[in-house]
Amino acid sequence: MPLKIFNLQFRFAKGQAIFYSLIFVVACLLVSFNFSLAATAAAKHYTDLELPPLPEIKLPKYERFVLENGLVVYLMEDHHLPLVSGIALVRTGHRFEPNEQIGLASLTGEVMRTGGTQKHSAHQLNDILEQRAAIVETSIGTTSGNASFESLSEDLETVFDLFAEVLREPVFDQKQLDLAKTQGKGTVARRNDDPDNIANREFQKLIYGQDSPYARTMEYATLDNISRQDLVQFYQQYFHPNNMILGIVGDFKPQKMRSLIQAKFGNWQSHTQITHPQLSEIKPAHTGGVFFVHQPQLTQSSILMGHLGGKFDSPDYAALDVLNGVLNGFGGRLLNEVRSRQGLAYSVYAYWSARFDYPGMFIAGGQTRSDATVQFVQALQAQIKRIQTQPITPQELAFAKESTLNSFVFNFQDPSQTLSRLVRYEYYGYPADFLFRYQKAVAATTETDVQRVARQYLNPDKLITLVVGNQNAIKPPLTQLAASVTPIDVTIPSPQAQAQN
Repeated sequence: MPLKIFNLQFRFAKGQAIFYSLIFVVACLLVSFNFSLAATAAAKHYTDLELPPLPEIKLPKYERFVLENGLVVYLMEDHHLPLVSGIALVRTGHRFEPNEQIGLASLTGEVMRTGGTQKHSAHQLNDILEQRAAIVETSIGTTSGNASFESLSEDLETVFDLFAEVLREPVFDQKQLDLAKTQGKGTVARRNDDPDNIANREFQKLIYGQDSPYARTMEYATLDNISRQDLVQFYQQYFHPNNMILGIVGDFKPQKMRSLIQAKFGNWQSHTQITHPQLSEIKPAHTGGVFFVHQPQLTQSSILMGHLGGKFDSPDYAALDVLNGVLNGFGGRLLNEVRSRQGLAYSVYAYWSARFDYPGMFIAGGQTRSDATVQFVQALQAQIKRIQTQPITPQELAFAKESTLNSFVFNFQDPSQTLSRLVRYEYYGYPADFLFRYQKAVAATTETDVQRVARQYLNPDKLITLVVGNQNAIKPPLTQLAASVTPIDVTIPSPQAQAQN
């Protein structure tokens, strides 16, 4: 074929391709335009949307049994994915460690895992788990110890065996303890880097008292007071099958899982004389006052206000949670008034924050620019008093209740959440259907209930106010809030200074 004819044919074919491409693009644009017109015509204001009622939520089927040694076990099948996970709660916590050894519980929980077991070093544990994309972790928090695992179904026996080893046979390797203590001292050294961290730490001391097990601070000296033998003794005091609840969820056969649990934990001897230190009754450390932490480098203030609160088992907890919904979030009083209308805050909030087995806090606060600090505190005080004196509207009640009830479904996104909740309810002595009782109580809450609990539980005249900020930039000064403002020294003591004390 002559080259000229070939070029003409090539150009013709190329032109056809471009032509059909243009037709395709135009067709897509027309379809998109028509779809946009239809969508625009069908669009409604969000207040006109009609949403179906939320489906009824039911607990997945689960099995509960107790081994002869006292280990309580929950099993919940879930065959959607080839995964198995478990959690063990141990009746221990930071609150049981001595004042002179703050950090002991945390170190025990950490080095249980990082220190290896009698059969496997930490390096060997890591290698075996990494090869199977599995996890075994341990920790100890304020009110409980925690051990957990995650595994593919096909690797369950191997991973569960390691999980049992970590729980039953930790060796608390000295090198790993030394490393953990060094890291702990790094945490102490950096604890004043974030003003919000300063505020949270010091506020808990003002609420509970600086020596309270719910507010104590780890120091260089308390870490130096901790030895490997202290970890061993702390572990031996609390880690026993009759002081533990185990929950497992995932893709397993119940009979096989039962046999595996019996094989790995059945011969673990119970301890008949487990003792927990007696905790003193919690009383307010302060009943008001303004406190200040001077941080000259700051251009804004972090503010916390509040007082001692209550527990989840309060008969008024649901109404208090609805009160939280009235105050907070988009559409809540605080955001609308303090942030949007007055422009006084970057963030603002107020919560009745309950705990399972000790009183929580009522806590309000936020962040604002330095020269708006006093106005922000006054505006927050005014809104707390307003919720007591001005009845909420039906619209506010409906918004708060719907927000709370609509978020309820997220407690049941997967069976592991449900299982974890069941285990924790038993751990703290709550009924298994506590969450459903709470749901019904929220639905039954009225405007009168919200105002009643606001008057009964909130004490605006006894609010503790803590400001972390730049004293020189706060204009007007904090003395406009109170005649006396108490400074708080957050200087980190050296080990030598603490030893001399």
